[in-house]
Amino acid sequence: MMPPPSPRVYLVTDPALLGPPPGREARLAALVAGAVAGLPARAVAVQLRAKDLGGRDLLTLARALRAVLDAAGQMLLVNDRLDVALAAGAAGVHLPWRGVPPGEARRLLGPAALLGVSCHSAEEVRRARDGGADFATFGPVFDTPSKRAYGAPVGLAALRGAAELGLPLLGLGGVDVARAPSVIAAGAFGVAAIRAWLAASDPGQAVRQLLAATGDGRAR
Repeated sequence: MMPPPSPRVYLVTDPALLGPPPGREARLAALVAGAVAGLPARAVAVQLRAKDLGGRDLLTLARALRAVLDAAGQMLLVNDRLDVALAAGAAGVHLPWRGVPPGEARRLLGPAALLGVSCHSAEEVRRARDGGADFATFGPVFDTPSKRAYGAPVGLAALRGAAELGLPLLGLGGVDVARAPSVIAAGAFGVAAIRAWLAASDPGQAVRQLLAATGDGRAR
């Protein structure tokens, strides 16, 4: 069994933009439901990234989001925690660059799991590709508050070079509707977003616009 196709739009959660844990599950579930309503099947995936939660609370949240995403025909990936991804029945896992190697994750999760890896250079993309990843996020492409502590943006030229290695890349970091076309023009398969949807006044509209900006003809 093959993994599902890589998403064109990848929505990453950020606890800093969601408020305190009490009520977070309900807020995030409602936000995700509104963001993915009416979208073409398997066009979007949500990466559950909540490093402040322990395993029990993370699993509860993952199961709630999986129910929402399953109903909408979209996919859930869990950041880093293979155990939580397995227990929640998620579509796959997103691996930090220094996390579990893709080949080991594949062995544990099986051939149908969707495996993403965070990459910041062409060499990291090469290793992710050779290790069996299905796609990678690449960036930060542009300046963004959440990534300033890690150094300067890599830019579109670096994205263009990394895209030539053949692994589907999702441009991440300061990517919004206005910048998404330039990311696609540089060779990215799709876009990944944090603030562009979490901080939007209408997350559903923001996600539809991002999907349209990738050139996906199914967007409406």
